[in-house]
Order: sequence, then C-alpha cells, then structure tokens
Amino acid sequence: MALIEIRELRKIYQMGTEEVHALDGVDLDVERGEYLAVMGASGSGKSTLMNLIGCLDTPTSGQYHLNGAPVEEMDDEALAAVRNREIGFVFQTFNLLPRTSALENVELPLIYAGKGRKERRAQAREALEKVGLGDRVDHRPNELSGGQRQRVAIARALVNDPSILLADEPTGNLDSATSFEIMDLFDQLSAAGNTIVLVTHEADIATRTRRQVVLRDGKVLSDRATAAVR
Repeated sequence: MALIEIRELRKIYQMGTEEVHALDGVDLDVERGEYLAVMGASGSGKSTLMNLIGCLDTPTSGQYHLNGAPVEEMDDEALAAVRNREIGFVFQTFNLLPRTSALENVELPLIYAGKGRKERRAQAREALEKVGLGDRVDHRPNELSGGQRQRVAIARALVNDPSILLADEPTGNLDSATSFEIMDLFDQLSAAGNTIVLVTHEADIATRTRRQVVLRDGKVLSDRATAAVR
C-alpha cells in the first residue's frame, strides 16, 4: 500500500457563474521514502494539489487515502489531527513567530500535540541539531539569516516525525547559494528515509528530486524519474 493514494481527484471552485476546475481527475501514488517534485505553470493545479495532500482543503470528488485512511471522508477535526500528526509543512515565507526563539518556534506542533514541556524542549532541540542549528536555539528569527530561518522552519516540520514533508517553493525567498544549501539538507533528509513532496516552478530545484510530476490545466501531464537518478 502506497503512503499516498489519489484517484480521480477533482477540485472545482465557483467563481461567480463560472466553474474553475483546479484539479480535473488526478491519479497519483507516492510510496514511503519517495522524494518528488510537483511542477507546473501558474494555474496548473500544483498549489491546489499541495493543499489537498496537506489536508488544508477537501476535494470536490475523488479519493485520497493517506496511510490507508480515507481523507475525503474526514471532518474538520479529523483533518486537523491528520495535519498535526502526519504532515510537516515548509513554506516559502518561513511562517515563523518573530518574537519567539528558534526553539520555541520548533516546539509549536508539539504544544498542539499535547506534549509536556520537558519532552517538547528535548525534541525541538534535537530537530534543530538535525538541521545544523544546535547553536542557534535561543536566537529569534530577526537574528538569523534567510537560510537559517528556513532551517528552523524545516526543523519545525520534522519535529513530530511526520509521514510526509510538504515543501511549497522552499527556496523561493532565498539566494542561489542559500537555495543550494537548503536543497542539500533536503537531500540528506531524503537519504534518511523521509518522504518529501516539493512544489516548485524552478527546474534546477526539481532536478534534485528523484521524480517529477508535471501538472497542466489540473491534469497530470507527465510523471517520470529525474535525469539525476542513475
């Protein structure tokens, strides 16, 4: 059984009198430990697919099973529980709380999960060490570089040991040298067995993954192994 099983997934938005088919019958399987990029032009459906995989939205029709559970049948409370337990999010804009330390930012998902303070602190510190920021735990976001802030965001995404790491344009706000460092980190996380789904419009970023899924007009245009795979 695949970690993600998607069949005939559709998402229709009503824009006035017009229906917009953001996703139009997508089929997709993602196995545990896979590292793939979802690509496509603006309006292709990649952000909609990301939101559905991340349980931030629900499909109009079709099936989405995550770890065997039928996501399309879940209510808001169940979706929130899945998001916290199964999915780690990394965003282009970092989404860090500016007035709290790196450690406190990474702790947030554990607070929602009901973990005690001592356990939270230990897990958050370990996650920051994994991304090379063990010496920056007390720094606030404005005391960190863009690359360091994204590392804090990645540590936060990893702290609950999620089934999937979802990264939405994770290098979009970074210069090319820092982007390379962040992609090196994703490579390491993939090698450690993490399942990573990365949304990007940058071809050079996508080539770092092991599989590229290209969307066009809400449909899967292509799904292939990257040239980097030997």
